[in-house]
Amino acid sequence: MTELMEFTQAVAREAGGLIVREREQADLTHDYKGGTELVTNADIMADELIRSRIEQQFPAHRILSEESSPELQRVWESDAPVWIVDPIDGTVNYAHGHIQSAVSIAYCVDAQITLGVVYNPFTDEMFCAELGKGATLNGETIKVAQETELSRTIIATGFPYIKEGIDEMVERVRNILHNCADIRRLGSAALDICWLAAGRLDGYYESLSLWDFAAARLIAKEAGAQCGHFGPVPDDVDPQFFNKNLLIANPTLYPKLLKLIRMP
Repeated sequence: MTELMEFTQAVAREAGGLIVREREQADLTHDYKGGTELVTNADIMADELIRSRIEQQFPAHRILSEESSPELQRVWESDAPVWIVDPIDGTVNYAHGHIQSAVSIAYCVDAQITLGVVYNPFTDEMFCAELGKGATLNGETIKVAQETELSRTIIATGFPYIKEGIDEMVERVRNILHNCADIRRLGSAALDICWLAAGRLDGYYESLSLWDFAAARLIAKEAGAQCGHFGPVPDDVDPQFFNKNLLIANPTLYPKLLKLIRMP
């Protein structure tokens, strides 16, 4: 394990402990960004903790974080390494007492995400990957499931706070339910993708924010998944950072799922 991975795991575990403790307190507060997106005081506290640890260790690095610095979107153009942070992925789950929430931290250097850590403190599951070194869950190697028949697959997705385009989303769900075994909506994109990496799910699709998937996408890719998009990618955006219409599955299922849900 590299020193960078050790550092990232330690920060993720510390932030995970914080969010568990905060949920046990009676004063967990709720607010809504833009009037629709839930945020808690634990999101802010975990964000501040992660930011402080990174700034102490790597003062020249930059940080893209959902809660405190969401403006750095074209990370591939940065002249310094960038940390991509979601302090609590699955905040709605978190606020409602569910266990599907995670700390997500990715590291990007020279326009390439080279490290990803997703930690669920409620199950003590640490998903990790470094570029070219495979993916692990609590130190054990993980691989994507090798299912090849659509009719036997379990597919995961999610739905946005803003319901624009809901008819298209419902049509894609209809196509999935008609052709696949079942569908899951776990409420944390990072964990959905990591579960796919661990072979617990067979496919995943959704539009997200970069901090939702940056770490998990690398973990899935290192576990053998094919990662792409079911809609067009702008010419001026590196596909690994494009957040709309993500599609992830094993290489055999990927083209079959793409055919089911491809945008016109």
